[in-house]
Amino acid sequence: MDFAKNLPSGMPSIKATGKTDPPAWALLERQLIAVMNEAAGEFVRRYTRPDGTLVWRDDWPGMDGSDDAYESFGNFPLFYVLGGADNILQTADRAWDAVTWQWTQYGTVDREFDRYYDWMHHGEGYLSFYYNGLACPYRLKDVQRARRFAAMYTGDDPLAPNIDRERLLIRSPITGSDGPRFVQTREDWVTHRPVLDHYLPPFEDIPGVPDGPVCPWSDDAVYDQIIDLINKRMARGDVPLNLNCTSLLTHAFMQTGDDRFRRWVVDYIDAWNRRIHDNGGIIPDNVGLSGRIGEYMDGKWWGGYYGWRWPHGAVTVIEPLVNAGCNAVLLTGDTRYLDIARSQIDKLWSLGREEDGVWLVPYRHYDAGWCDYRPMNIQWPLNCYLCSFADEDWQRVERVMQAGPPKKQVNGHIAKGNRSDNNQQWVHFIRGDNPGYPDAILRSDYDAVAARMAAIRNDQGPAADWDIHHWQDKNPVMCNALAQLTMASPLHIYHGGLMNATLRCFDADARRPGLPPDVAMLAGRQNRDRVDLEIVNLNTCQPRSLILEAGSFGQHAFSSLCDLTDKTEFAVDSQWLRVDLPPSAHILLQAGLRRYVHTPSYDTPWRNTTDIPAEIKGREPS
Repeated sequence: MDFAKNLPSGMPSIKATGKTDPPAWALLERQLIAVMNEAAGEFVRRYTRPDGTLVWRDDWPGMDGSDDAYESFGNFPLFYVLGGADNILQTADRAWDAVTWQWTQYGTVDREFDRYYDWMHHGEGYLSFYYNGLACPYRLKDVQRARRFAAMYTGDDPLAPNIDRERLLIRSPITGSDGPRFVQTREDWVTHRPVLDHYLPPFEDIPGVPDGPVCPWSDDAVYDQIIDLINKRMARGDVPLNLNCTSLLTHAFMQTGDDRFRRWVVDYIDAWNRRIHDNGGIIPDNVGLSGRIGEYMDGKWWGGYYGWRWPHGAVTVIEPLVNAGCNAVLLTGDTRYLDIARSQIDKLWSLGREEDGVWLVPYRHYDAGWCDYRPMNIQWPLNCYLCSFADEDWQRVERVMQAGPPKKQVNGHIAKGNRSDNNQQWVHFIRGDNPGYPDAILRSDYDAVAARMAAIRNDQGPAADWDIHHWQDKNPVMCNALAQLTMASPLHIYHGGLMNATLRCFDADARRPGLPPDVAMLAGRQNRDRVDLEIVNLNTCQPRSLILEAGSFGQHAFSSLCDLTDKTEFAVDSQWLRVDLPPSAHILLQAGLRRYVHTPSYDTPWRNTTDIPAEIKGREPS
């Protein structure tokens, strides 16, 4: 290993001197990137018009839908961040603008933001907006949008009075550019009716409707009763789901450097921690406009919108807590903010029971008590652990893994958002006991791309008959393997999480994010203090240069570098590390880390917060 400590930029640099036959994982990684670059283009040509709008129907009612349209291209900018071609980002930008325009025409979007919806769907829909900070930071349009969208929740936008600043309370579960939606209509939910027919009733006391397992929303008489009860019980006040809004404010902080957004996140989480304390240690799922728990639910702390009972139970209670806690740790470096999620994870675990040798926890709370026992989702404690690397969080991960049979074989199922459920398999890999995982997850994502392309080419029927998820179900871009193997982290929680990872890569020559052409990287074992890396240049003729960033938002720092082949080690102190790769080069590194020593931002080696453009000011009304 050749080591040059001081480049002109002051960035530590390593030059690889080793060579090896290309590992199978490296060839698979580059092949996956290549096929997705091509597949993305075919997907866009099949489903969009020349102006970028989606080929579909000429009207769309209700409050639903824009999130699904954004999601149809939502992982394109992340793929670019991981190493997708330049045109992937251009396609993503065009798609975001086109969807925003199209759903404005439908009446769902105003001022480039959903007029009103909940923060599960906002969280899904604005993922691509968050990824743009990583893909191309400090662009004027993105910065100005970040400020404007955040103002809808800080109380600074008079057209969107979504928050009670005195009580630190978001005033409705349904919010957006129109402000809180205190009265919902039949039209608001109309597109959801066929889907919700298959869910349990939102209330236990709907006249003439049994308490599950399904509820006939398609029955007009039942539908009218549901809308009436939603307006009486669910439409006003705060819910845990609103904590997903912290990602919007965290993103705004990193795009602007405005400390008001950081303080908002911390203050809002503190408000929810007080509610947990006031409710005896369990988070209430409904808080009235006065700040009183259960104000519109006859004093019950359960039964609120997307709360402990309906429609998803613990999923949409715990996920926002994990997202919010990780956002606050990112902004402050204080891992105690994870306690908002840890406390509820531990509470559910303590309420669990063993069935057939597997520990199950309750996902729902009815008037009769806790019910719907299932295995705990490992993503909840895993995201906490990957944020803190604290022993207590690893113990939470380990107990989930030990509660059932070991999972090492890759699960090829692709869920919504093009996600595969292989978190536990990846954990075994980074702990050193699943060496075949990289090849397996790369092959799995490749197979998923091939299956999506076959579905696209066999797609029949008029576009007007497609449902709102049609394009999501055909999107051939898969980021599971690339994120795990190059950012040293699984994909974030889908309903609005930020991609808070150990590493990110840049192409030093092209001065853009992502793996350089022909370069493959494998992030292996890691703990709080270090991560092991294997990097290969598959090009036999051309050198390549890779820059590594400590933390996806530059929040960490590299503290040491060790060539694992010759055991040469050097101390460093830098957010970035350059790896120069001659033709056919191969290097094994161990990078030491100090976590949360820098203010998070979207800085790159070439752009920083001094490049944030001045805001364009509109005319003052006369």
